[in-house]
Amino acid sequence: MLSIAVFTVLAAISAYHAFHLKFAFSLDQFFPEGDKELAFFQDFIKDFETDINFFLVAVEKKDGVFEQEFLDDFHEFSLATRNVPFIADAKSLTMVSFPLKTPFAVTTIPAIHRDQPEKYEKDKKRILEDDRFVNSLINEDATALVVALKTTDTVGLEESKILVEAMDDLIAKYDFDDYHYLGPAYFQKEMVEMQVREVVVSTIVSSILVFLVMFWLFRKPWGIAIALSSIGLGLLLFMGFMGVFGIELNLMAALYPVLMIIVGTSDVIHIMSKYIDELRKGQTRKAAIIVTIKEIGMATLLTSVTTAVGFASLMTSRIGPIKDFGLNAAVGVIIAYLTVIFFTTAILSMLRTEQLIKLGRGQAFWERMMQWAYDYSKNNERRIIGIGLLSLLVCIFGISLVTTNYRVESNLPRGEKISYDFKYFEDAFAGFRPMEFAVFAQEGYAADDYAVLKEIDKLEQYLQNFESIRSIASITSVYKSINQMNGRNKKSAYVLPDTEQKYQRYKKMADKIPDSNINVLMSRDQKKARITSRILDLGADEVQAIGAEIDQWIAENTDASVVQFRQTGTSFILDKNAEYVRRNLMEGLLLAILIVGILMALLFRNWRMVLISMVPNVFPLLVAGAILGYVGIELEAGIAIIFAVIFGIAVDDSIHFLSKYKLARNKGLDMEAALHVTFMETGKAICLTSVILFFGFLVMLFSIHPPSVTVGVLISMTLVSALLADLFLIPVMIRRFL
Repeated sequence: MLSIAVFTVLAAISAYHAFHLKFAFSLDQFFPEGDKELAFFQDFIKDFETDINFFLVAVEKKDGVFEQEFLDDFHEFSLATRNVPFIADAKSLTMVSFPLKTPFAVTTIPAIHRDQPEKYEKDKKRILEDDRFVNSLINEDATALVVALKTTDTVGLEESKILVEAMDDLIAKYDFDDYHYLGPAYFQKEMVEMQVREVVVSTIVSSILVFLVMFWLFRKPWGIAIALSSIGLGLLLFMGFMGVFGIELNLMAALYPVLMIIVGTSDVIHIMSKYIDELRKGQTRKAAIIVTIKEIGMATLLTSVTTAVGFASLMTSRIGPIKDFGLNAAVGVIIAYLTVIFFTTAILSMLRTEQLIKLGRGQAFWERMMQWAYDYSKNNERRIIGIGLLSLLVCIFGISLVTTNYRVESNLPRGEKISYDFKYFEDAFAGFRPMEFAVFAQEGYAADDYAVLKEIDKLEQYLQNFESIRSIASITSVYKSINQMNGRNKKSAYVLPDTEQKYQRYKKMADKIPDSNINVLMSRDQKKARITSRILDLGADEVQAIGAEIDQWIAENTDASVVQFRQTGTSFILDKNAEYVRRNLMEGLLLAILIVGILMALLFRNWRMVLISMVPNVFPLLVAGAILGYVGIELEAGIAIIFAVIFGIAVDDSIHFLSKYKLARNKGLDMEAALHVTFMETGKAICLTSVILFFGFLVMLFSIHPPSVTVGVLISMTLVSALLADLFLIPVMIRRFL
């Protein structure tokens, strides 16, 4: 009773804190910790502004934007966006003017003469020939215009919500054909809302699934109630734990309810099955619960520890959300175990068999199935070995096909406006991915010296050869614009001055431009500059290949004694995760396998048993890798966790199987008798937990987050291979090696 009272108090505390959970999402969460390129980027942007302080609003006019009423509304909207909270500046085509040199002074003419429709065709032609505007402020079809907004540097989750809601209210005042958003603030708001939805949906669907399974298994109110209350209590305590310690839920949050529910279900089924088996043998309730805790409790402790080790292997990752998921999941597994051992057993000890389960055809069905599995493993050893070796070869080839060419779009929620908007900007404009180049003037030069500008211009012209790289800008645009002004605003005059003498004249004019318009492209000490651009969401590997090609061109075609270039930026840093995902995946899994191997050695004290226990648990990892390769799923941060999850969970059934075999041998049974007992008593629980795990992870099919769906399906499929390995590979290896 004391145990039940303690858990009741803990549940009340957890319930309070569970309703105060925090959710978070930001791009810098996924920066690889300790990376030298990250340190360089963070130092570089101290002299500039960040490359992700933008919020773009595209407004459509499907029959063409050059229509006076639309342009007037759009201009009014553009001006009004400056009053939206956390917006520092706004720019649109209706706010742009060209400098015009006259005999008397320098004046300006608007890019679009809104009040003179007769000039629209001429304006349209000129604008669509100007690379500064196409794909950034207007699309190639002239059916959409963009307001490019600069956000303040401190836009957190709450600020993002306020910004987007204010923008929604503002744009609702206008009768535009359609509108689209793009920017980190929009991502932050939408992705957090997705996370909240994912946690709620996965909890509800998983709970319904577990109820159906428990009803099918026990068919008695008390049996169902104990199982569900134990599993639900474990989940509640875990959520309370995260609430108490202020742990923020990120993109991996949807997996927590599923993991807690199915891990708790596995523990509950093993404990309850053993207790019921002991009662059916004629044991008293007290004796049955003692045997259950002694035999299954110790095995479950080991399985919980090994599962926790599997999750904890993710802590070797340099990616914050992955590391946090590993630690939190490991703690959750231990919480689920403690709940079952101290709460579930306390209630079970008060009940009899007929109160817990309705015996009938189900029991006979499982006995026949386990007898068949035992007979098959005994009579088909060569076939099992042959199938195993063939599967190994198929898996190795599949793993060779795995790529890390992940895209931003693949992480966006399915069917949601944010995904549609992202795709729209990819198709009609320059896309989302920033592509930055740091520029360092060498000794004796300033960043805006003529020799430096010529080198920058060479790189800019080279970048224009890539169709996927758009919206290129640098300090050279100031001098090109002045040169164009002096060349009667001809398109061909938008180039650097052809002599240094001209440049010196233009520099005097450029020095009069307010600092706020220049320091985003050149540092105040004039030692550094930047080239900004956007690159389409081609995939991490393809973008890195383009980056390597550009680096090679820079090395061969620019004068390093005048200026040096270095690729950097948010997208560049995030793409490095592909490299770390591969490395950390191997490091983490090898560490987990080593630790689990040591635990197995301590348990069985036989190196052959250690080998037997590890082989069937490495096999599902190979299957998972092969599926990734054959299906063409990119290995990225969110997908990489499946290997830790699979290893952590798959090893459970192996431990239960081998622990039961060892206990049977210790009781004096010979090898075949011990294997038969193991199949008949533990085999059923292993199959049941595997079925629950299979359908439990398939709950992720209800997710709108593509990586979560992939994770759920992959784990479900590979856990089937883990079950087959336990039922067929382990007995064959025992007969061959022991």
